[in-house]
Amino acid sequence: MSDKGLRAGWAEIDLDAIQHNVRALRGILVAPARLMVVVKANAYGHGAVEVARTAASAGAWGFGVATVDEGEELRRARLREPVVLLDLTMPEEAVRIVALDLAAGVADLDGARALSRAATSSGRAARVHLKVDTGMGRAGCVPADAPALARAIADLPGVALEGCYTHFPAADDPDLTPTREQAAAFSGVVASLREAGFSGLLCHAANSAGTIALPEAHFDLVRCGIAAYGISPAAHLGARVPLRPAMRLCARVVQVKRVSAGTAVGYGREYRAGRETTIATVPLGYADGYPRLAWRSAAVALAGRRVPIAGRISMDQLTVDAGDLVVRRGDDVELWGPALPVEEVAAAAQTIAWELLVRVASRVPRVYTSGGAVRSVRTLVAAWDEGGAEGGSRRARRLSGRAGR
Repeated sequence: MSDKGLRAGWAEIDLDAIQHNVRALRGILVAPARLMVVVKANAYGHGAVEVARTAASAGAWGFGVATVDEGEELRRARLREPVVLLDLTMPEEAVRIVALDLAAGVADLDGARALSRAATSSGRAARVHLKVDTGMGRAGCVPADAPALARAIADLPGVALEGCYTHFPAADDPDLTPTREQAAAFSGVVASLREAGFSGLLCHAANSAGTIALPEAHFDLVRCGIAAYGISPAAHLGARVPLRPAMRLCARVVQVKRVSAGTAVGYGREYRAGRETTIATVPLGYADGYPRLAWRSAAVALAGRRVPIAGRISMDQLTVDAGDLVVRRGDDVELWGPALPVEEVAAAAQTIAWELLVRVASRVPRVYTSGGAVRSVRTLVAAWDEGGAEGGSRRARRLSGRAGR
């Protein structure tokens, strides 16, 4: 891979951090709970296949996804671990769900019947997890209906009722009273199902926050998304598990210029230099996932310092006020990462870290590092120039050195 093939903005994904986080989360589980790593939305922007392979090597039980396409991506990559569709699907998707051996979240009999038809016509089993609404108010059957619905689903030909689950909307709140009430309600559902003869179900409720804050809600599985990527689901939970952020959003300066006091920068001319200063242009913008709203208070890490963003974020670029720092074209810029946590950028944009991570666009190359070396660079495999393999090797070494900083 040559310099010509690499855009001047990329996301470095530390697979060692993913592995560390998976092991750290497994280390706090209450037996017999196992860990499902949620890899929906392209593994929160980190790359579903690479993350899933790494998580599996660290002992993850399986994976949670939101769509059939996301499940298919894992199967095409020959990942054979359990994959659970956590979101409800449409009946017409049943054939693909069964063919791909995905476990489907179901909240009514109609969805289960569609899976039964697909299973019987293909000669394969349809695996189902019954979703129960204990307080999220979004999707799922009411708890009182769960035993009868579970029996009706289990009686359908070709259907295997494999699990039962619910979701916590407020496990990241310091006041766990509502979440404990939900956990108690779900425990009641689990008890009633087991009394009805469903003794082997995989029951799961805890997201990342619930996993860390509420050990009594671990049940048979926990579902960790944001924590697997090294981000604490809440500030007050940050010290309870030693997590390592896995993504570093980076770029290289493409232009440097000295401007006089009063010079306007960016759309709307809202930003004006307060004095003579250096403006550096960085080739990442809101089309790449950097939040447009963050410009008034966000910073980037450049030349070992934090420097403020200067002017509105453009679609493909942003500018920073580097003051009197010595800056050169090609210098590295960290938009978030070890030197500048993504939570800070999210706060500047009045949003959450989840949103920023999942919005990192597909046109931003993912550079995967492990053990201090580049493991793979998605979208750049064929980008060779006249330098051939040796030129590509030089580039990989340079990226590897940068990833280790």
